[in-house]
Amino acid sequence: MEYLKPLQTIWDYLCLHQAPEKADCIVGFGNFNTDIARRAAELYLQGYAPRVLFTGGLGRNTEGLLPEPEAVRFARVAMECGVPEAAIILEDKSRNTAENILFTREKLRELGLQQPRILGVHQPFMERRIKAAMGVYWPEISFQVTSPQVTIPEYLHRAKQQGISENASISVIVGDFQRMELYAQKGWQLPQEIPEEAWQAFHALVEMGFDKQLAK
Repeated sequence: MEYLKPLQTIWDYLCLHQAPEKADCIVGFGNFNTDIARRAAELYLQGYAPRVLFTGGLGRNTEGLLPEPEAVRFARVAMECGVPEAAIILEDKSRNTAENILFTREKLRELGLQQPRILGVHQPFMERRIKAAMGVYWPEISFQVTSPQVTIPEYLHRAKQQGISENASISVIVGDFQRMELYAQKGWQLPQEIPEEAWQAFHALVEMGFDKQLAK
């Protein structure tokens, strides 16, 4: 698998590997990957927060793929894992990362949480991006992020089980790496230092054909 070495380089850069800490609310950021809901449920059941909010309608990678909002799907999975329905908050209108954050902020403010401590759960390769976006859209709060604890082969296998091909899964990771710089330039994320070896890995993967999710 020629792609594995450069993909690992990008993956290692995008993952932050933060140890979870107690919070006021766990926030599961929506997409196709139900392992996020399972990780959020695991953290709830371990006592990291008294409530779980799932955010996500249908977005770039799920519109046309899922029959229901991402948050609704995640909530069902979390309840199957043992999270009581009363502990779950839904935000099912957002379509992208910025809306995930802004709509979550409004939902929690409606519940009286003005400056909550948030423990976010996202894809492993979205940890750095969501942290950088939070620094723009909700900088005043305490925010940590974690993700399903999987290797790249495990992630690709799980994605395939949920209807996402290997090429599509890798293309999403490559596209999200590109957005680290692009979205910072647009003011949608805090700028991040990107090592040269990560850029080299990105260009290698694009040349291999994993370019279906690049922003134009």
